[in-house]
Amino acid sequence: LASLSLPSSMHLIQVDSVQRWMDDLKLMTDCECMCILQSKPISIEKDEQNELILSSQYSTCDNLQLLLKRAWIISTELTRIALKVEKNRWQRVHSMTVRVNCHVRSMINEYNTLSRNFSEEMHQFEELLVDKCSEFTAFTERCIQTEDEQILKSMKSCINEMLTTVAQYFGQLIELVLTHEAQNLLRQIELSDSMYITELAISSLFSLTQEGAHLCRIIAKEGGVVALFKICRQDCFRCLYPQTLRTLASICCVEEGMHQLEKVDGILCLADILTDNTHSEATHAEAAAVIAQITSPHLTFTQHLSSFLENMEEIVTALVKLCQEASSGEVFLLASAALANITFFDTMACEILLQLNAMKILLAACSDKRIVDTPYSRDQVVTILANMSVLDQCASEIIQGNGVQLLMEMLFERSSSGNSAEVAACERVQQKSAVTLARLSRDPEVADAAVKLSCIPRLIKLCRSPTERNNSDSVLVACLAALRRLAVMSPDGLEDSDFQQLVKPRLVDSFLLCTNMEESFV
Repeated sequence: LASLSLPSSMHLIQVDSVQRWMDDLKLMTDCECMCILQSKPISIEKDEQNELILSSQYSTCDNLQLLLKRAWIISTELTRIALKVEKNRWQRVHSMTVRVNCHVRSMINEYNTLSRNFSEEMHQFEELLVDKCSEFTAFTERCIQTEDEQILKSMKSCINEMLTTVAQYFGQLIELVLTHEAQNLLRQIELSDSMYITELAISSLFSLTQEGAHLCRIIAKEGGVVALFKICRQDCFRCLYPQTLRTLASICCVEEGMHQLEKVDGILCLADILTDNTHSEATHAEAAAVIAQITSPHLTFTQHLSSFLENMEEIVTALVKLCQEASSGEVFLLASAALANITFFDTMACEILLQLNAMKILLAACSDKRIVDTPYSRDQVVTILANMSVLDQCASEIIQGNGVQLLMEMLFERSSSGNSAEVAACERVQQKSAVTLARLSRDPEVADAAVKLSCIPRLIKLCRSPTERNNSDSVLVACLAALRRLAVMSPDGLEDSDFQQLVKPRLVDSFLLCTNMEESFV
């Protein structure tokens, strides 16, 4: 069913499967039996007090979570119906269609009960969706009453068309509802003078951003970045700055958010926050998180951040200070991640870092296990070192700060948990430490220190043993490059077999040899 397109906004945080089943059970039990009851409108005159009590029990965030859970179930059911249609499981198709019909009606009634001020367009889509679901249910009922294969075959294309239409109406309705909720929250942020209401609205907005990039685009389009930076420019809301900045970092993962940030001089505001010593460490850390987000090398739409270059020296200086004074691993991680991204963003940043003695500060932080306590933090540090190592003056800084010893230790980085994200971080640490060694070993003093610390045997082990590098090709290439650079500076450090296999051939031939070793082990 190529044309079936379900809403991209359906994204729920993964949780334990049993817990998910328990949460969904109340939404899925006997929905066919309850459909008629749930579809009856609640009388405003007679049940006004009950309705008020019901509304007061749920915040906007609760409403949205209920809506998104119900929408996720509907989205999943529509996908399953498409699969059952392909397999001609007509009885299952019909029962699932009845269930979707009930869920759609329940979702609309629940939302209408808990929310207010709908647009006419939203009401129209609700009616279109309900009518199409009813038509779809009636049509699938005819399928189970027919045994003629030819008739069923001809009805199949109609079912696919109806299914596609239901999915489209459903997606458009969800889009309208989410836009409506985002508008309500932003209106509260912009118009309310109450600290409590503003805080609740920002918290609900942050929850929305966690539902995926599609929600972030909606919020950005509706003026979310503008409203949040307005908060960050008012001293009376200082206690809300961390929460506001955290929400901004989430919205700025999409291009629309970045464009809005540029339009409201967001970079200048972030620079002012970072350089203002009267702000709390939490505020500085969240501002660093926004900087890390907007300078991420994984984003393809950072070229328009022209104002960043104008404020870069101030921002880098403030981030180095934050790294030096960080009271926790989390604060250091956010500040160092921002610095690491900036070194990719512009090469001038590396020269600024060198002038600020950042190398010494970062190397000192790595010796404090309370501050640099995860592979993720070491990944940021070694990224900065790797990018700074292109500068000739960097070698003496590394020697003075005992940096070669740190790089050697990083070649042994292994995950303690086996978590896939942590394993990937460990691979990056190994790769970048080898890259940094390769670049710095053009200086004889660094190369001599690396040889004395037995870097060559460790690099050989990483090349020859796939398990040591977690079967990573990028680590292998980096280690081969570092080994060849050290072999030039200290040829006596290698046995003849290692030289003949890992150094003398072309890099690609040594790479293929080592990857073939991997296959033979398997």
